[in-house]
Amino acid sequence: MLSKSGAKAFFLGGTALCAVAFVLLTLDTLKQFPTRSNEDKMTEEVVAGWHIWERNNCMGCHTLMGEGAYYAPELTKVIERRGKPWIREFLKDPEVFFPGRRKMIKYDFFDPATDPEAATNVDNILAFFEWIQEVDTNGFPPEPDIITDQARQAAQIAANTGGVDPMADAPGYFKSVCVGCHAVGGQGGNVGPALDAVATKYERDYLLRWISDPQSVKPGTTMPALGLDPETLEQIVTYLETLK
Repeated sequence: MLSKSGAKAFFLGGTALCAVAFVLLTLDTLKQFPTRSNEDKMTEEVVAGWHIWERNNCMGCHTLMGEGAYYAPELTKVIERRGKPWIREFLKDPEVFFPGRRKMIKYDFFDPATDPEAATNVDNILAFFEWIQEVDTNGFPPEPDIITDQARQAAQIAANTGGVDPMADAPGYFKSVCVGCHAVGGQGGNVGPALDAVATKYERDYLLRWISDPQSVKPGTTMPALGLDPETLEQIVTYLETLK
């Protein structure tokens, strides 16, 4: 059992040791911060995107690095998860992408009809998202540690096709936007149905009508009307016809 003086010495020594460790860890953090924070790539566009984020209180719904409200999706890795083309399309009119489900409003500063600098605003917010996902967050947000049904499906399709990529011949728009909701060969999103073997279920005319105006085919559907130009629409349907 420690004497009174021994206990005092132990307390003071332990406190001093912890204080020194705290100072050293703080100095180490400050030393690593410039590299881990990606600050050398903080361009004017990134700063402008941050101002858009702050000015419109985006954290009132979303989170970045786990900070913010948990009402809307976490956006630290949104570029990696969705891709810039998909985000561009979504910001034009969020409600069109998920009718009756998305509560995100359509901001005027992303609309060319109301703001002549809409394209620049989109570029800036994308630059901000692209910058922040390169910040070293020690693995946040974490990858799921479970094997999903989609992963199992991908493994099965890879085995059945000899490792051939079923999206190798997909048009660029499909790879960058459509896969945000749909999957082929286990690659892509799970908001909408997987499109493997879609050509065995639907004929070309149906696919053309469905993609052009989903609401006219199935009122109330969550599939958005993307307003595709004829060439892009033709490319996507032609590709879907190969999925048998």
